[in-house]
Amino acid sequence: MIKLRAPLFITRHVLFALVAGGLGGVVFMFFLIEFDHFTSSNEFCLSCHSMTYADDFYRQSVHYNSPSGVRASCGDCHVSEGIIMATYDHAVGTKDLIKQLFGPDYDDPVINTLHLPEAAFAARDWFRKRDSATCKRCHTQEAILGTRANTAAIHQEDAQGKTCVDCHINLVHRPVPERQTFKRAAWNSMVEEEFALEPGAAAALLGEH
Repeated sequence: MIKLRAPLFITRHVLFALVAGGLGGVVFMFFLIEFDHFTSSNEFCLSCHSMTYADDFYRQSVHYNSPSGVRASCGDCHVSEGIIMATYDHAVGTKDLIKQLFGPDYDDPVINTLHLPEAAFAARDWFRKRDSATCKRCHTQEAILGTRANTAAIHQEDAQGKTCVDCHINLVHRPVPERQTFKRAAWNSMVEEEFALEPGAAAALLGEH
């Protein structure tokens, strides 16, 4: 009868290290899953006061008030699928936390609105780089029929080579023009009028940061 023996390098210490490492890896994976789940929740995102401004518009959108009852959360749209990519997104997203702590006072509604376009452009770039993968979690392009007669044709023919945000922007948060048509001076004037600021105050506030 052949008797199997462990390789010589598998000593008691090595075996203990392998078991401990394996258990540690499993615990770490569960931690990552829970961490990504928690940090993708609306409650976590809204723990930053500045995000409440984005939430105001989100609650007025069809992504919050869907006739079907389906409600997209912050993480559903802004965090990639899968534990590795979700963790990567959260790691990259820490730069926003650093800006929140050490950058302009985003809790101030005026400052928040003045800087909103750059945030919108960055978010759109993020969607485009991922071919709007988070949109496609819920929306199957080939199955879109819509209420207009040509909705299906647009999504099956004219949308070829495009990603969702190439046509659909400003669905959830405060409307911001596309980067190509955005005019800083016009945006500043709008902010000054909305918050009853003196002409030139917006540019001065941006210059301070």
